[in-house]
Amino acid sequence: MRRAKLLPGLATSSKILADGTKQKYFYAWRGGPLLKAADGTPLQMGDPQFIVAYAKAHADRKKPEPGTLFSLIAMFKASSEFTRLAERTRKDYMKYLRIIEDEFSSMPIAAVEDRRARGKFKAWRDTFADNPRKADYCWTLLARVLSVAKDRGMIAVNVCERGGRLYSSDRAEIIWQNEHIEAFRAVASKELQFALLLALWTGQRQGDIVKLSWTQYDGNCIRLRQGKRKKHVVIPVAGPLKEAMDARRPEKPEGTILRNTFGASWTEDGFRTSWGKAFDKAHLADFDLHFHDLRGTAITRLAIAGCTVPQIAAITGHSMKDVERILQANYLGGQVQLADQAMASYVAAFG
Repeated sequence: MRRAKLLPGLATSSKILADGTKQKYFYAWRGGPLLKAADGTPLQMGDPQFIVAYAKAHADRKKPEPGTLFSLIAMFKASSEFTRLAERTRKDYMKYLRIIEDEFSSMPIAAVEDRRARGKFKAWRDTFADNPRKADYCWTLLARVLSVAKDRGMIAVNVCERGGRLYSSDRAEIIWQNEHIEAFRAVASKELQFALLLALWTGQRQGDIVKLSWTQYDGNCIRLRQGKRKKHVVIPVAGPLKEAMDARRPEKPEGTILRNTFGASWTEDGFRTSWGKAFDKAHLADFDLHFHDLRGTAITRLAIAGCTVPQIAAITGHSMKDVERILQANYLGGQVQLADQAMASYVAAFG
């Protein structure tokens, strides 16, 4: 079966009939229902009822059919495990949930629980082998759907547990160096330069920074609840960041701190687009840098300034374990500190 390009998700297959003629069949989506007339005759492109049947199939698809994987996905979307996620995360999840639906929506729950389904799911994941990140995201999200379903008693077995990953990457050692920061500042607007300063001096995620409002800044500290971990953090504001914020702080503190060149609040998509243009203009993609690497950069800079792991974690909202991992990746962890102490002792004794 292959997909037709004229309608989203439309799939086709062909068969040679007994009389030697070639019959073409159209399906609402891959693995979906055959588009057919009331008498059961397969509908063909150009038939007035073709679009009607296609639209009906997709409308019916939105109604969770009891006893199928689609019903588990629908349950997951309504669960607190999904609804309490950050808006950006939910949006990403929806994209991959649709991919899962396209492939397995009509799969009976009995088949989902069968141990042989793991092989079927693995074979499906392997079809994305040329894009391992996508493959892992699809697998992980499917496993999450089944985990929630199992936890709520809808299935007895999660066959996707401990599935492993195709993609492996640790960005702990990737930070923005001074030359990268200066290259970005050289081409970015004043608004984006301010955003960079805010990221470097707070160590917060892009989504949280874009949403920061003036009511969260009291002149000394920024108080926020992180969107991803729902953790409350209090960030003292000092140095060049305080100078920049106090210069921009309106008489009546309202609205978002970050503004675009038109003076309006940025949407997350709008900010990403503007940031991406400046980023490309600075040729920083050549260094495999991303905005979220500014969090690790902030941790590294705080450590260079002499801050302890607990102090850094209090500002950025990371766990102390994550802070230590990032610092060790950048040769600033406890091992180097111990080595410095050891060398000082060695010099004192034998130097």
